[in-house]
Amino acid sequence: MIFTELPLRGAYRIDLSKKEDERGFFARFFCEKEFQGKRLNTQWVQMNNSMSKLRGTIRGLHFQYPPYAEVKLVRCFRGAIWDVIVDIRKDSDTYGKWYGTELNEENRSMMYVPKGFAHGFISLTDNSEILYLVSTPYTQSAEGTLRWNDPFQGIHWPIEPVVISEKDALAKDWNSSSGVIIDQKDILT
Repeated sequence: MIFTELPLRGAYRIDLSKKEDERGFFARFFCEKEFQGKRLNTQWVQMNNSMSKLRGTIRGLHFQYPPYAEVKLVRCFRGAIWDVIVDIRKDSDTYGKWYGTELNEENRSMMYVPKGFAHGFISLTDNSEILYLVSTPYTQSAEGTLRWNDPFQGIHWPIEPVVISEKDALAKDWNSSSGVIIDQKDILT
């Protein structure tokens, strides 16, 4: 596995280290030893599958408040998405900053999303499908949402959304969301 640390502390892009022959290739999607070596989460309690029928479907930006903050490991298995994370840890040196990258069926790259980050994506093709591992069971009462186009983050989405859920469309601005700020001391890394 090839771990590339991203500009947001604790976040990684993970690429496969393939062993190829005439049959195709073999690669690890997850290796506890390698994740432990990077001090990354190795305990997953849920595996979620999301499929967006139409190009331009936006999902997020979602997060869970402590003590239900979650780590995610995201991979696109079909189609393509623009995957985005935002650091919402108020005492982090990258607080309020975002990072985005394309995950698709060809590059097979993954995004490691640490606790204390909001996460979202937009589908770049019809029928984009992702699989993501989650470290903490989903708790609806602990869910938060950042507005995908809030000028505070200034995210540069590669395409305009055409499908947005009501929840995501009604998300508040960063500065008016009373609970968006997460204390680093509440996040166990």
